[in-house]
Amino acid sequence: MTSTPLIINGVAIAGISMTVPLFPSTSRYYSTPTAKLELPDGTTVAYLQRRFVPPPERFELLQEHVVLQGERLDNITAHYLGDPEQFWQVCDANNAMHPDALTATPGRRLRITLPEGIPGNPHA
Repeated sequence: MTSTPLIINGVAIAGISMTVPLFPSTSRYYSTPTAKLELPDGTTVAYLQRRFVPPPERFELLQEHVVLQGERLDNITAHYLGDPEQFWQVCDANNAMHPDALTATPGRRLRITLPEGIPGNPHA
């Protein structure tokens, strides 16, 4: 949390605290809390707390993708999720710590899911 002056009609009003997100809402770290560590010399260091990968069963399956020879995860993610930078969602849904491992073996089935916490429509 940072203290940022609120400016109204060119006048700064001090003491207004605002939360400024460190990461965009599409980042896997968006909701990861921060913490502070005070070093022996008095310096304070801010850091991200550990992010735990959710269990795959917490993701609603949309469909599966069968990996083809030479496919890349960013291209798969762009196709299904519309954004190649969202590859981490496919990693989370498939319990993968190493993204390249997901496309290393042709024929592997990848779970393409909704983000964690978003329920699917059973009648879709």
